[in-house]
Amino acid sequence: MKTLMLGNEAVARGAYEAGCTVAAAYPGTPSTEITENIAKYSEIYSEWSPNEKVALEVAIGASLAGARAICSMKHVGLNVAADPLFTVSYTGINGGLVIVVADDPGMHSSQNEQDTRHYARAAKVPMLEPSDSMECKEYVKLAFEISENFDTPVIVRLSTRIAHSRSIVETNERFGYQLKDYVKDIRKYVMIPSNARSRHIEVEKRVAELREYSESSPVNQMQMNSGEIGVLTSGISYQYAKEALGEDISYQKLGMVFPLPERQIREFAQKVKKLYIIEELDPYLEDYVHALGIEATGKGILPLTGEYNKRLIKECVNGKSDDESQSASSDLPVRPPVMCPGCPHRGVFYIFNKLKLNVIGDIGCYSLGALPPAEAMDTCVCMGAGVGMAHGMEKARGRDFAARTVAVIGDSTFIHSGITGIIDIAYNGGTSTVIVMDNSITGMTGHQNNPASGFNIKGDPATRVSIENVAAAVGFKRIRIVDPFDLDKVEKTLKEELNADEPSLIIARRPCALLKGVEFGGPLRIIPEKCRSCNACMRLGCPAITKTGDKIYINESLCVGCMLCVKVCRFDAIGKIGKDGAAND
Repeated sequence: MKTLMLGNEAVARGAYEAGCTVAAAYPGTPSTEITENIAKYSEIYSEWSPNEKVALEVAIGASLAGARAICSMKHVGLNVAADPLFTVSYTGINGGLVIVVADDPGMHSSQNEQDTRHYARAAKVPMLEPSDSMECKEYVKLAFEISENFDTPVIVRLSTRIAHSRSIVETNERFGYQLKDYVKDIRKYVMIPSNARSRHIEVEKRVAELREYSESSPVNQMQMNSGEIGVLTSGISYQYAKEALGEDISYQKLGMVFPLPERQIREFAQKVKKLYIIEELDPYLEDYVHALGIEATGKGILPLTGEYNKRLIKECVNGKSDDESQSASSDLPVRPPVMCPGCPHRGVFYIFNKLKLNVIGDIGCYSLGALPPAEAMDTCVCMGAGVGMAHGMEKARGRDFAARTVAVIGDSTFIHSGITGIIDIAYNGGTSTVIVMDNSITGMTGHQNNPASGFNIKGDPATRVSIENVAAAVGFKRIRIVDPFDLDKVEKTLKEELNADEPSLIIARRPCALLKGVEFGGPLRIIPEKCRSCNACMRLGCPAITKTGDKIYINESLCVGCMLCVKVCRFDAIGKIGKDGAAND
């Protein structure tokens, strides 16, 4: 059967058809939908793990037990999972082990641009890179075969554009994979130095065998159309290049980007007069080709940063613009993301701004607190970093600095990598104040459950991790829970905890406004005769509140009636809309 599928959905279908038994992941855009779709297949056990390292370890365990297992994450998630990745490269596998990593060129939803191809080379594990949804499905199936044939984990690299675009996929039946026997093998799987030394030799042998496989693999295709110009490319860049440059030039499309097929690349280069290398992000292929002594043009004309497209490639290669590809949206103003109406984080950041605090931030919806009008976040590095960084700042600048500094982290991020940070604060005599923005969900990636929400990936009840009990267990004695819509209580609690000469944890607990069942009192309206246009409500940054000239308005189609604006208005100029349509005091 043929159907349209997202690349991520096709990856999930590939895992199903390959007979995969276990899937683990931590949600992260642009990879999230992979495991969400896998969870729809009852034949595959799936889970949201606390973080990517644990997810990969779960998949490794399933593999060694004889099952086919898949682990999915975004590019920065592989940084978290790098420790087990590099060592499972040495141990090898039992059942097939596939690691799907989605890069984010252009940083649509990430704090950096990172090229995962370097990980494959560094860890010495094969990497496949599909260029459409059908290849996503087929490459995942092939990855399981390569994994078992060569005793290795296999990485499948996606990009945002592959993960989140749709193309036709032809589905097949599920492969009747039988669990392999679990065999105790200390020399293979226990990586103490004496065993690891011999396993490293096996890894190098495996890479040599994979190089030979790469030379003849059908995923590496030479498409000869002309002897004048040739393009060496892979993944989504192949699609961009074909769309921009057409069918009159030749292409070498690499589906396996580590190890690379040296002989095939040399042959292709000899067949064309001019060789271009088109790739996102780093000159990974280009450096390899130049090391072979082959002349080629790549990053000399193409950018090192950002996501490519048809127009960019046509301009860079042909030296002329493509008027047809100009988007009608190119002249539209930029619309930055904002916290939703009714977001429980908004009031807390309003208080941060009011108290002029140093806010050491983290990854999540609350990262938007860095944007105007709040501008109440000083740092945002990686998952969990805010907690450890706040502690480091105190040790560098002393207690007075800590009394004006708060670390901010979400409930899911706290589980992911915040717990070790608060252990460090308690263990090493810190006095930092940590505030957990607990909105009962993993919000920014699309409302996935997590161990603090009390539900699993399928929405079934699960053991709920108590954030306050964890903090108490690691040594925090000052633990406070506040309603983030109670601005007076939030301000009072912050002042008290910042002045305490010991570490404290504040939990600002209120469900995300978009969760099912969360209700407010309905839209509000400005009372014109009372409004002084003092802009206090504007400083909340609520998208429902706008100003035209000197007049402030509330967009009733956006307003949910969370009442924060009522609480900051000193002139009682905002009221609920009554039955007669007027604003009531």
